[in-house]
Amino acid sequence: MVHAVRESMVEPPLLPLRDDIPTRRTPYLTLGLVGLNLAVFIYQIVLSPPRAEALFFNLGLVPAWLTGLAPQAPPPEFVPRPLTLVTSMFLHADLFHVGGNMLYLWIFGNNIEDALGPARFLVFYLLGGILAGLTQLAAAPASVIPVIGASGGVAAVLGAYLMLYPRARVSVLFWFIFVQVVRVPAVILLGLWFLLQVLGAGGAGVAVMAHIGGFVAGLLMIRLFLPRPRSLY
Repeated sequence: MVHAVRESMVEPPLLPLRDDIPTRRTPYLTLGLVGLNLAVFIYQIVLSPPRAEALFFNLGLVPAWLTGLAPQAPPPEFVPRPLTLVTSMFLHADLFHVGGNMLYLWIFGNNIEDALGPARFLVFYLLGGILAGLTQLAAAPASVIPVIGASGGVAAVLGAYLMLYPRARVSVLFWFIFVQVVRVPAVILLGLWFLLQVLGAGGAGVAVMAHIGGFVAGLLMIRLFLPRPRSLY
């Protein structure tokens, strides 16, 4: 397995399953983002280990190669270095990584797409991911380990969801002694998720600063992207 810093959403012992906010239209862009991430992941797993490693280093975000702190950074092969802030959002380390990120994107992203419209949502999602990547880069500017994963953009979606739908109810699979499905207010679930990031509960190899940066970016940006004034849920 290629060693990389993952942006991964899932935090045990909570796994969201669905929310209770209906959408007015089919979230084609969210479906497209999920499909694109899964397609890239399928492409990754058929590569040989050396080619997979090359893909991670060329399309993943390597902070020291952007900051110039790496003494011998190789020239870019696929895209200019700044574009890796975007391309890194579509790479994942394993099935659990991509599955968790896409689950969160689907549950919470469809409502944000519904509120913004597909064009605004795409810009919001990508900008949230870029700001998340810049936060991770600022936290570890000399790192030469690729940062990969969609959860910077997804964290921005969570921040937006918290602003727009704080009283929504999210069905969550909870496992601690007993396994059960509970309905949790979004403000509690997402607040707990953010607290775990601040406490660094993701552990080694998880880009918690990208999560924090993306979430705060979503909180601050969502008002700017709404197509018209609206009241909070």
